[in-house]
Amino acid sequence: MKCKIGIIGLGNVGLGLVRILHNKRKALKGKYGFDFEITAISDPVKGSVYDESGLDLATVLDIIEKEGNLENYPSGIRNLNSMRTIRETNTNLIVEATPTNTRTGEPGLTHIKTALSNKKNVVTTNKGPIALHYQELKKLADENEVYLRFEGTVLSGTPALNLVLESLAGCDVSRIQGIVNGTTNFILTKMEEGKSYEDALAEAQKLGYAETDPTADVEGWDAAVKTVIMADVVMGENINIQDVERIGITGITLDDVKKAKENNHRIKLIAEVEKKDDTVKAKVLPREVPLTHPLANVMGAINALTFTTDHLGDVTIIGPGAGRIETGQALLADILALNRMLHKY
Repeated sequence: MKCKIGIIGLGNVGLGLVRILHNKRKALKGKYGFDFEITAISDPVKGSVYDESGLDLATVLDIIEKEGNLENYPSGIRNLNSMRTIRETNTNLIVEATPTNTRTGEPGLTHIKTALSNKKNVVTTNKGPIALHYQELKKLADENEVYLRFEGTVLSGTPALNLVLESLAGCDVSRIQGIVNGTTNFILTKMEEGKSYEDALAEAQKLGYAETDPTADVEGWDAAVKTVIMADVVMGENINIQDVERIGITGITLDDVKKAKENNHRIKLIAEVEKKDDTVKAKVLPREVPLTHPLANVMGAINALTFTTDHLGDVTIIGPGAGRIETGQALLADILALNRMLHKY
């Protein structure tokens, strides 16, 4: 059965996926047996279009680049909002790529619940719904005999959840610790080079690593949300963000960074989930990491996670944790995994 994809949210992530699928259509068919059409796109700003036979992706990308919206796409049905796109189109896979809201999970939460209730598989990079309602969504997917996948919610395209749940299947994971926010890691790297916190933050903002309001990154909220997801999905502990002990990097000084380096350590903002005696504790804290540890040598905007397992000891994965194509890759990996499960390819 051909995969008929509906994309909800055509921002950087959604566009990244469209570009990947357009560029690699032939290779994906030949190597993975993945036959697909994107039949629907819905975005509150860029508009919506639905064609049951499939959209021409080259045209979609060209129009978005030139005009910024889908208004002049030459065919198809217009003006379907996100909910109608999910419910009323011939899609069997919904890609939910709307912006993250970690307070309510909306509108992504309602999008995902609606898709699952309509027996449509879902892949998403939206952290909010997974952090706030993972157990509920998993139950809904199971009841409707469809799949929900969300690799990109932790390290973007760098394998994290799929690594531990699939490649490390059978291992007991007692601890996860790592760098899950590239903005703070970039700032700390620049501080080690001699820049003040303020100057390092300004550079991060100039390069697009940090938002105009950097609170979610520098106060550790983004890392805490990802920690909640890891605790829930990997450790099976249904915690909320208030359960995460959290301190950001705003109190770190150049002197702190210098003293750590003199002691053969580096300061990193470390997210950690640890399970002891059936109790799971989660925290996000600046820590002095020995230079001998793999996490100490993860610099710039790069992310990393170390999984402590019973069979393999420590396993560390390092890679980019953000970016249009990088996050699009996370969606692609989940889509191909679904293709394998659904078609036994």
